[in-house]
Amino acid sequence: MGKTMSGNKFILASASPRRKELLEQAGYIFDIVPSGVDEESFKRAGLSPTGYTEKLAEAKAKVVAEDYPSIPVLGSDCIVELGGEIFEKPQDEKDAERIIKTLFSSPHYVITSVALVLKAKGEQSVQTAVTKIHPARLTTEQIAHHISTGRWQGRAGGYGVQDPHTEEYIEKIEGSFTNVVGLPMELTSEMLKDFGITPELQEN
Repeated sequence: MGKTMSGNKFILASASPRRKELLEQAGYIFDIVPSGVDEESFKRAGLSPTGYTEKLAEAKAKVVAEDYPSIPVLGSDCIVELGGEIFEKPQDEKDAERIIKTLFSSPHYVITSVALVLKAKGEQSVQTAVTKIHPARLTTEQIAHHISTGRWQGRAGGYGVQDPHTEEYIEKIEGSFTNVVGLPMELTSEMLKDFGITPELQEN
């Protein structure tokens, strides 16, 4: 029959604190059930950057939807792309330094795919937001400082645009700001609305 969750509008198939915060700030009521999807198998599939995020977001939502078929499940995946290369979360400080040096030498793209799945009704939607980042040129000292803060951990591309010191490193953002934070809220809100889900809290 599948599990149920009373009083909640949808399930977020992610443990990301930034996605949780963005959805809560928008007034949504939801539960969190991380998908535990193995991302390595998708890396070996030879997909384009957008194809990769869409397939992974869809897989995350579908895995959780197996246990909660009667509740809409939201899955998402975010990467940073430059010249066809996919940059995800750095593995360690050395990897973070390599990624930051590469990304902050040229404009790059933040790509986030969002998937909504309601298994019981056979309903599914997968959409993608792309934001272009124009970075400032960083000095060796600035890169070292960023690495020392530890804020590269758990973040695609090794940085979070919402961090105070990081704002100084970005010259211009073309597209959704919240996409760079972790979830394109403009797109996500429209998708949730299509599934009959609206925020519980409304601004005056």
